[in-house]
Formats: sequence, structure tokens, C-alpha cells
Amino acid sequence: MSAAEAAEGSSERVFSGREIISRDPKTGVEIGRVPIAVADDVRRAVERARAARSAWAARSIAERARVLLHARRIALDRLDEIAQLIARESGKPLPEAIAMDLVPSLDLLRYFAHHAERLLRDEPISIGHYALLGRKSHIAYRPLGTIGIISPWNFPWSIPVGQVATALVAGNAVILKPSELTPLTGLAIGRLFAQAGLPEGVLQIVTGDGTTGAALVASGVDKIIFTGSVETGRRVAETAARQLTPVVLELGGKDAMIVLADADLDKAAAAAVWGAFANAGQACASVERCYVHESIAAEFLRRVVEETARLKVGADDGSDLGAMSSEKQLKVVEEHVRDALARGARLLVGGRRLDRGAGLFYAPTVLANVDHSMLVMREETFGPVLPVMTFRTEEEAIELANDSAYGLTASIWTRDVNRGRALAGELCVGTVMINEVLYTHAIAQAPWGGVRRSGWGRTHGRLGLLEMVAPQHVHANRLTLLRDPWWYKYSPQAQQLFRRLARHFTDGSLSGLVRAMPSLAKRWWEMRRDPSGRESGSNSTAP
Repeated sequence: MSAAEAAEGSSERVFSGREIISRDPKTGVEIGRVPIAVADDVRRAVERARAARSAWAARSIAERARVLLHARRIALDRLDEIAQLIARESGKPLPEAIAMDLVPSLDLLRYFAHHAERLLRDEPISIGHYALLGRKSHIAYRPLGTIGIISPWNFPWSIPVGQVATALVAGNAVILKPSELTPLTGLAIGRLFAQAGLPEGVLQIVTGDGTTGAALVASGVDKIIFTGSVETGRRVAETAARQLTPVVLELGGKDAMIVLADADLDKAAAAAVWGAFANAGQACASVERCYVHESIAAEFLRRVVEETARLKVGADDGSDLGAMSSEKQLKVVEEHVRDALARGARLLVGGRRLDRGAGLFYAPTVLANVDHSMLVMREETFGPVLPVMTFRTEEEAIELANDSAYGLTASIWTRDVNRGRALAGELCVGTVMINEVLYTHAIAQAPWGGVRRSGWGRTHGRLGLLEMVAPQHVHANRLTLLRDPWWYKYSPQAQQLFRRLARHFTDGSLSGLVRAMPSLAKRWWEMRRDPSGRESGSNSTAP
């Protein structure tokens, strides 16, 4: 694919001449090339988006929703073609490209197309006694304007499609900067919405590297949605703060799985293996720390090792695990495993790079006898490694799970769901799953995001949709024949009223309002007699 062909659908036509080569991590073979957008390219894209956004925002939510539904139909028609592209660029098996990228995005497009109008409906506010004084308030949700989205490589379709769709249906224009590892998938997203009837300019795709993303953050867009590493997220926040640009940051996790003594071991072991190794462990919600009650640890580990040994790693469609995304990420995994073994961890299975030609494959790995001094229990591994540690009490398990700089997700495994819910309240994370693992990012209706170093803000669900709008408080006074009693002039009668309001009106009770009414009536009568707000006989506003 030429640079010109790669730019199709993005409205970008002038680039610096530098290129990114997209390669299949499973084979090392070149898939295509895309141009690297520089700061001027990004600036022009933002200008085009701003020029197009007013007409788009003027459309009804129902009209905008129809574009989402049309995009969904096109994606369904091209399901295999899109899945093949995702699998080739990201290195994941084809079934995972369908199950973990396309299925969630198709569900999300349908959900927000059908429910955005309700979720963004004007919302009345109860304003207490002020309503009895003829006042009325509501919240209206207005589009922010132009939103910049910087998306990751691990789910190069589902993450950006979800964020683009919610931004668009809320009435915004969007600039999408896909990962430099999966730029062709990003361009395919641009073509999808263009074919679905999205007006030209409303969605701009700018391909490039970190300098392109930095230019987008500094471009003056109305909000930045960033998904990526803590280090890059910190730089995004620092740059955005200088311009007071609001941001949503999803910065990964070190997600804990807690297996209580009464857990169903067969299901818990299978969940741990899938939760740790799906997408080759390259998910921010992957199981990266597993805590098992000491009474069941031996049997749990036996089942986990058996499940892991049956997994097939390779480049064909029958594989369970695909390739790592990059040599850099593979080296992180190697370093974490090497550090753990040097500090006394026990290798139960895996623990090595696999020889698959030019492919970036690592064997699914299970470690026992780990502790919190090891990198594999402290830093984000983002690879197919499952470290398992034991605990004696539930209190100890909660303490270990919370002993992390991250706070994205966690899971609790127990036959007593009520006990699981009680323990969930003690975990410092954005999502807690009980007898489930990993997949809740796929739930369009539920908010997604974390605490601590996992970032701030939310995507998905109503909370994610509200990140794409500015809440506007609209307040109306229907008693326009009367001046507000707290307006000038501050007469002795006004002072008496304000004391009454402080004592009685603010207690929120009906009896308090009744007690304040005589002073209110006197004040209104005073202002009616002297509507100018001046003392009788005075023509001066100065003391």
C-alpha cells in the first residue's frame, strides 16, 4: 500500500514525506506504509474538523445515530476483511480479532445509536425551595467541539471505534491518531465512517508516531482521549494542562485475581489462563497478579499448568496465542521473567521466547513463589505471564491486591457472590468482577476506567458518553413581575430577610419556608413601593 493509498479516507493530503512501515508481528512481513503527519498536518486536520463540526452538531441525535447504524452494517458486511487486517497488524489470532475487537464495537455502535438520545436528554434539577419561588433548572448536554483521540495498538479497532462513535453521536468532530504499530486499521476506521455517510471533515485520521500524537495534544482541540502507557499519559496530561485542555486517560493496569478457598477451581483455573494469556497478555485488564488461598493453591496451580500446556502458539488461525506486538514489548516480558527467577520464583511452564522465524512469540508462562519485590508483581508486564502468590486470610488478599500503583480492574472468585460483593467494596479499582475476568471492556453500557496510575475519566456507558459533552445548567425565573428580593438596595428590611433566610430557608423544611415568608413578603412590598432600589427622596447612588 502506498502512502497516498493509506491516506485515503483521512482527508490528509500533504505530509512530511516520512513513512511508517506496518509489519505483521507473526511473520515480520511488510503489510503497508503510511505517512507520518507533522505538526502542520495536524493543524490543518484540526481546522478542517472545526469547519465541519457546526453542521454536524446541528443535526439531531437521531440523524447522527443513523450514521453509526450504517457503519455497523458495513462492518458486518466486511467482517472477515476487517478481522484479517486487525489480525495481521496486531499479531493476534483471527478468532480474537473477531471476538475481542469486532464483536464489542458492533455491540457498542448499536447501543449508542439506540440510546444516546435518551442518555443525553435534558435533565431537570430539583432546586428545593427555589422552585416554590418560581424558579426552574435543568441540565442540557452540549457537544464539546473537536475531540482528539490517541488510540493504542493492542485493540486497534474496538477501542478507537468505541471512542469515535460516542464522540460523533454526541455531536463532536474527531481527530483520530492510531498507534504507529496499527495505522492501517486506523485508516480503515476512517473509511468505514466515510462510507457510512459521515460528512467530510467530521472525522480526520492522522497517522504518525509519537511526535504526531504530541502535536495533536498541543493543537488546541477541546478534549483529548488517550489510551496508552503511564509515561506517555503523564506527558499528555502535562501538555494538555498548559492549555487547560481536559483529558481522559486510560493508562493500563496491574490487575489482580483473588481466588478464595470456596471458589470453583475448574472455572477459576480456566479463567486465570484465559485472563492472563488472551491477546498474548497484551490487555490493560489482563490478569497480571493472581492471589490464591493457600489451602487450594496446589490444586489450582496443577489445573492452570495443565490448561496452559494445551495452548497452541503460532501464526495460523488455529492458534490460541498470537505474536507479541513488538520486540520492545517482548523484551519487557523477558526482563520481568528473568528478574522473578533471579529473586526466587519457580517456573512451572513456559518462560522463553519461541523460535517462529521472524515472528515475535513468547510461550505462555506460569510462575509460582512470587512476591511483591519482583518486577512481575509491581510493573505492568503486558505479556503472557501469570504469576501466582498465596494468601492466608481474605484481609491479606485485599491488602496484597491494593498494594499496587495501578487500579483498573480486579476479580474475585467465590461461590458466595454476596461475600464477593462485600470484598469488592474494599478494592481500589475502577471495575470489580465476581466470577468473571478481563472482558468487561466489551460491555458498552458499563463505564470503563480506573483510579491511581490507571488514569482518570471514563469511556463507555453513560459516564463515557458524558465525557464527550459539556453539561450546561439552564435556569429560568417565571416570576418576572417581581424583582428578586436579594437585589439592591440593601435596606434594613433586606438585612432582616437575609437573616431569616439563613436561619429558616436553608434548613430545607417546609416549615422553614413558611417562617421566612413574612420577611419575603415585606421585602417584596418594599421593593414594589420603591422599584428603583433607592431610598425615598434620594437621587444618588453614591454614599
